[in-house]
Amino acid sequence: MLNDDKLKHYYACRAAEYEQIYDKPERQSDLQRLREYLGQVFAGRDVLEIACGTGYWTQIIAQSARSIAAVDYAQEPLTIARAKDYGDCPVTFIVDDAYSLAQISDQYNAAFCGFWWSHVPQNKLSSFLHALHSKLPTDALVVMLDNSYVEGSSTPISDTDADGNTYQIRTLGDGTEHEVMKNFPSREFVREMLMSSATGIEIMELVYYWLVAYRAKRTGD
Repeated sequence: MLNDDKLKHYYACRAAEYEQIYDKPERQSDLQRLREYLGQVFAGRDVLEIACGTGYWTQIIAQSARSIAAVDYAQEPLTIARAKDYGDCPVTFIVDDAYSLAQISDQYNAAFCGFWWSHVPQNKLSSFLHALHSKLPTDALVVMLDNSYVEGSSTPISDTDADGNTYQIRTLGDGTEHEVMKNFPSREFVREMLMSSATGIEIMELVYYWLVAYRAKRTGD
C-alpha cells in the first residue's frame, strides 16, 4: 500500500506542474460549473481547507469567504500557494496532518476538501472524517470535491489492493513514475460513509468530477 510519505513525496515533486491538470480541454465545462459554485457557496464563512495544494481552489473560495485556513502536508505546493493573490480574503497556510489536524483550533464554520477523499485509504476514511468534524461546530457546511473515473481522460487503474483501494502509475514531466492511490467511490459509498456524521447530504455528479455538500455533526453529538 502507498504510504503517506510516498504520497507527500509525489505531490512535492509534482507541485510545479500540478495545475496543468486543469487545462484538459474536455474538462472545461465541468470546471466552470465548479468554479461558479465554489466561488459562492462559502460566502461570509470562515473556511478550513484540507489538502489545499498549490492554492488553485483556495483562490476561488477566497472570492466570497470571510477567511480561509489552508492546510497541506507538503511544503512545496504550499510555497506556490503562499505566492498567490487572494484579494481581500485573509488566508493562513498551515502544515498539518489531515488525520489529526493537531494545529487547528475550533474557529471555522465551514470546510472544503478538494481531491483528498480519493487519496484516503478505505480503512482510514472514518478516522479522517472524525478528525475533520471534531474541528467544526455542529451544522457547519462541508463541501468535498473529487474526480470521477472517465475512460480515455483519467489515468488507467494499474492495481487494486485487498482493501479495495485502487492505484495509478503517474509519470511526471521529468520522466519519473510514481504509484499513487486514487479511489473513485460510488455515490452510494459516499453517502454511506457520511450517514452517521452528516445531515442534508447533497451529491452533484458531473462528467469528470463529483461533489458532495452536507452539514457536519460535531464529534460526540
